[in-house]
Amino acid sequence: QYDGGIISFVKHLNKNKGLIHEKPIYMHGEKDGIDAEVAMQWNDGYNPQEFSFANNINTHEGGTHLSGFRAALTRTVNSYAQKNNLVKDLKDASISGDDIREGMVAVISVKIPRPQFEGQTKTKLGNTEVKGIVETIVNDKLGAFLEENPGVAKRIVGKAIDAARAREAARKARDLVRRKGAL
Repeated sequence: QYDGGIISFVKHLNKNKGLIHEKPIYMHGEKDGIDAEVAMQWNDGYNPQEFSFANNINTHEGGTHLSGFRAALTRTVNSYAQKNNLVKDLKDASISGDDIREGMVAVISVKIPRPQFEGQTKTKLGNTEVKGIVETIVNDKLGAFLEENPGVAKRIVGKAIDAARAREAARKARDLVRRKGAL
């Protein structure tokens, strides 16, 4: 329960961290009686923090709303980076979802008339229609936000590219060590 809703929750989670952009990105939409809202902000850390809620119940294990959010986030940031020629210095590697989520704090909250939870503990949402709705909302709103805020978008994509480079360097180092071990 936060006065400013999930936006102030994201600000609270990012307190005392170096921020990539000042204000959290907020998206809200409703379709077929399902109300979805997402707030997210990147910091200079490496660990992503994702909190998902269905009808104010914390879904620790995520579910369809979280997978819809992740799919849309990856697709939208990648397409923005491709369209604006921001990935030209990444030779053969592409930006993965993990690279984009590095240092991201996100809160996904959906209100559903008939939630279906998996398991007894209600820690994973199973409604399949929620995935598409969350995906559509994030695609539209995040795409518009990135277009309207190119400075913020460049910093977010830059952080993801750095993460992709680090992942690629780690893979090459592992391969090198394995090859030496084989000899």
